[in-house]
Amino acid sequence: MTQNTREDTVLSAIEDRRELVNDAIDEELPMDEPERLYEASRYLLEAGGKRLRPTVALLVAEALADVEPLAEDYQAFPAVDGEPVDVMAAAVSIEVIQSFTLIHDDIMDDDDLRRGVPAVHREYDTETAILAGDTLYSKAFEIMLRTEAPAASSLDAIELLAQTCTRICEGQALDVDFETRTDVDVDEYLDMVERKTAVLYGAAASVPAIVMGADEDVIDALYQYGVNVGQAFQIQDDVLDLTVPSEKLGKQRGSDLVEDKQTVITVHARDHGVDVDDLVDAEDPENVTDEEIDAAVAKLEEAGSIDYARDLAEDLVEEGKRELEVLPDNEARYLLEEIAHYLIERGY
Repeated sequence: MTQNTREDTVLSAIEDRRELVNDAIDEELPMDEPERLYEASRYLLEAGGKRLRPTVALLVAEALADVEPLAEDYQAFPAVDGEPVDVMAAAVSIEVIQSFTLIHDDIMDDDDLRRGVPAVHREYDTETAILAGDTLYSKAFEIMLRTEAPAASSLDAIELLAQTCTRICEGQALDVDFETRTDVDVDEYLDMVERKTAVLYGAAASVPAIVMGADEDVIDALYQYGVNVGQAFQIQDDVLDLTVPSEKLGKQRGSDLVEDKQTVITVHARDHGVDVDDLVDAEDPENVTDEEIDAAVAKLEEAGSIDYARDLAEDLVEEGKRELEVLPDNEARYLLEEIAHYLIERGY
């Protein structure tokens, strides 16, 4: 399958489910008082986003139940025992957690834009943004409780969601710590990425199986699928930060280098004799030139570091796809495989 065909297939699968997810978000997270708090909480959710994680969750449910895509009501979806569960509530809960992390990330990084609109702390204020993120965090657990799964399964889903949030915070802390270190190795980087980014994909892929009552080995395999493709997603972001023009990125190309962010590319380059700290002189992404980034990229390419990152992402995708063998061979499983490839082939 060509890259363009795969992208069309994946984007079509996402589009088919996005409006259903958006409608469910409106239902699960209605406006309330105080109005400003709920406006800020819903702000990024209403600003767009592909809804990739909830799409993964819904496709996992379809694959596991071995039903035709979009043929069943997600809010009364057939579990393993035949009883209905609300897998849409689980999918929305995952997306709400994603929005919570974005709000707090933007505050920490003092970013101005997100999804083409001012960041929440810019549109409102920092205090309101913090409260909005905290509100989404707590609401995600309320929503997860609405799956109508058996008590034991519901508790397991809540436990995984809580563990996921903790690991995201751990990953963010490690990422900040890495900015002051020059001895980070690939294994440490992958551990950080797993915590910061990949565990939410792991939750998206496994929570539907939990609430549907799947066997433990199926749940574990789906979680690992999500973690593997989530790591690949972040590695691809590292590559795109250096190789995609600024106008398509929506931020200055090479900003990770300027801000001393540790990526798998810089870790590999440092291990291969590149003086990563002197690749660019600018201390602010707004002051770096395309010529400086081009020169830095040339050195990284010469060291084989960008190709190394691409190859690592591809390996992780292949490992993730193998985990899907626990699912029936059907259209939804095929789409999950295509999503894994899309994550490392996408552009901005």
